[in-house]
Amino acid sequence: MGRVLPVLRAFSLILAMFAATMLVPLAVSWLLGDGAHWAYDEAFLVTAATAGLLWLVSHRHTRELQIKDGFLLVVLTWTSLPAFACLPLLVFFWPRLSFTDAYFEAVSGVTTTGATVLSGLDGLPYSINLWRAELVWLGGMGLIVLAVAILPLLGVGGRQMFKAETPGPMKDSKLTPRMAHTAKGLWLIYGGITLACLLAMHWAGMDWGDALIHTFTTMGLGGFSNHDASFAYFGSVRIELVTILFMTLAGMNFATHFLAWRGRGLAPYRYDPEILWFLVVMYASVLVIAGYLWQKGTYADLPGALRFAAFNVVSIATTTGYASTDYSLWPQFAPLWMLFLCSFATCSGSTGGGIKMIRAHILFKHVFREILRATHPTAVRPIKVGGETLPSDIIFAVLAFGFMYMVIVATLTLLLSFTGMESVTAFSAVVASFNNTGPGLNEVGPAGNYAGLSDFQTWVCTFAMLLGRLEIFTLLVVLTPSFWTK
Repeated sequence: MGRVLPVLRAFSLILAMFAATMLVPLAVSWLLGDGAHWAYDEAFLVTAATAGLLWLVSHRHTRELQIKDGFLLVVLTWTSLPAFACLPLLVFFWPRLSFTDAYFEAVSGVTTTGATVLSGLDGLPYSINLWRAELVWLGGMGLIVLAVAILPLLGVGGRQMFKAETPGPMKDSKLTPRMAHTAKGLWLIYGGITLACLLAMHWAGMDWGDALIHTFTTMGLGGFSNHDASFAYFGSVRIELVTILFMTLAGMNFATHFLAWRGRGLAPYRYDPEILWFLVVMYASVLVIAGYLWQKGTYADLPGALRFAAFNVVSIATTTGYASTDYSLWPQFAPLWMLFLCSFATCSGSTGGGIKMIRAHILFKHVFREILRATHPTAVRPIKVGGETLPSDIIFAVLAFGFMYMVIVATLTLLLSFTGMESVTAFSAVVASFNNTGPGLNEVGPAGNYAGLSDFQTWVCTFAMLLGRLEIFTLLVVLTPSFWTK
């Protein structure tokens, strides 16, 4: 208990802040009179009461959180918050929605996956869709990072929380001397780009309600929409172009955005080792798939093929999950290539999922070095990123991550196949969940959702989403016996 109580103290404060976020859809529901306010009333009271109870039990146990505490707090937060986040959905839809499906929907939101078990979104109360979108936006930068900015004021240190939460292989890089200042800076940039996205989407033709929901889910790269048809509902080239722009920005490292803002210049983008690869790979794929679709006769002209390829390829590559057409009906190469892209295209420090471009870049360089060693055994060729030689521990960590990534995809795909799920659906559901992308292919494609899964299949995909969001090792570390030994 000596280790757990300080973690529970920090978690109680995070949970209290999370309870406060429920007041937003509650206020909107009262303002619009959409009839869903009672769902938030009950959810807020349960969440706030739980936070208060945990605080009473643990508030005397104050100390700086250690490495193990940070891992435990992150895992506790990302597995427990969805249980409270799903309460408005569970109360509103009861008894039509099971806890399994409600928890899946909430995990999908906070992990910015965007997979859904709900249909009839156009007919739902606006506040319900807003709550789903708000979960994506909060999960985008990470509630832990928000806690790092605020909890030090309450006597809870945040360095270890920040290190465990931040995605990417280079977590020790400091943007500012203090973790709290770093977190505040990241949230400032995140909020600023969010505001710009909201204004741009309204300018492009969305009403304020649609613009707010899609701004939240664009910045979080979550892909939840308040329309069953997703972006096909709008049918607007201008809206699609604006969304492509902000999905691209959200797919970049927010630390780079922060450094560019602080330095009032574009130099950080030029020196970021990921961004060039991110842009080249993603937009080259757009051109290749557009040409392929045109050549196959899927679209009658190249501009039409380019329009649909650009939006849907960028959406899946950035792990957003929007769709402007049912791309699962395209010739098979195109959607499979898009699923491949979502596995690695986004940058570390972004709101996207997958391996991240920096790891893919390091793996590529390592393979090239091994090929060189095969022909020149005495050659010394260090792996460099951004002009700096990478230490061996980072390279080994990336190799371990890559290995575990393949093992998990294969294991979970086989597990879903064992339950009787069709193989393409099983593979795409695992890849889309693990990479926090959302829609897969066939039964879980952009024209369908995850409602048809059994409870066991739903829990497998839920576990995959959590593994992907916490980048495998953060969750696996807590599940090992050695973590709990002194």
